[in-house]
Amino acid sequence: MTIKKVCVLGGAGFVGSSIVAKLDEAGYQVKVLTRHRERAKHLILLPNVQVEECDLGNNNALTDALKGSDAVINLIGILHESGKNSFESVHHQLPRRIAQTCEELGIQRLLHMSALRAGKYAPSQYLRSKAAGEDAINVYSKKFDITIFKPSVIFGRDDSFLNLFANLVKYLPVVALAKPNAKFQPIWVEDVAQAFVSALENISTYGKSYELGGPNVYTLRELVQKVMDVMGKQRPIIGLNDPLSYAQAFMLELMPVKLMTRDNVRSMEVDSVTEAPIAADLGVTLTPLEAVISEYLSNATPRAAYDKFRSAAGRAINARR
Repeated sequence: MTIKKVCVLGGAGFVGSSIVAKLDEAGYQVKVLTRHRERAKHLILLPNVQVEECDLGNNNALTDALKGSDAVINLIGILHESGKNSFESVHHQLPRRIAQTCEELGIQRLLHMSALRAGKYAPSQYLRSKAAGEDAINVYSKKFDITIFKPSVIFGRDDSFLNLFANLVKYLPVVALAKPNAKFQPIWVEDVAQAFVSALENISTYGKSYELGGPNVYTLRELVQKVMDVMGKQRPIIGLNDPLSYAQAFMLELMPVKLMTRDNVRSMEVDSVTEAPIAADLGVTLTPLEAVISEYLSNATPRAAYDKFRSAAGRAINARR
């Protein structure tokens, strides 16, 4: 089967934007589903991309949106529960409904984003709900072709991970760090996007689940130190023990914007690492963290701000000549 039309759920987000851009570049006709069209305005100018507002909680709306697609990519996920957006509804029930709708419409290809270390007996509700979503999708594995991706933490220009620590480093004199020895294998967003696009029509990936990680493993303390090194700012890092880590998370849960929850801390009880960071049949060459973060985190430094101003001034002078 030749795939021409791809529907991406969560395509306006951090990872989705990179995947949609690569799909567009590869010549696919891409439909991006979003609750708010404004959030996807950066994708509207791509020549092969159509942005459509859709209430994914409405089964009829979901069915109408997926009609005519040759393949579906589900990237929707949350780190924190809020209101109707529970782990159960977003990570378990939504993938189940997507798979069921694919079967009803005769869509033969589904790619799904899960998480590294997701499992039925994982310590956090986040990881358990991700595993439940995988199980719900795999029920349909004999009816159409499914590929599941399970990445470690994903980094890139608009990530909510390294950028969070960059903001903390800018404004706090001391960084009190929960679970400082938790291990991660960060993977660049563009490598994740390439894995999805490479797998789309690659028959060898059908029916498989892939763990995705970068070329190197770091503790959380090491990652925060790298952020400080890039920004040219040094702050004392105070590693919190388990009781203090959970106490800090509890206090942060009370904030209007949740930076961390106790469930996030539970997720860090298992190391987000893999012995097979990328499979050969995905054809992706992994990019080291160090090759990328200086390019975007350094934008937050005074030197980078000066360079940006000087560059803009130079362009303005040249334009007047």
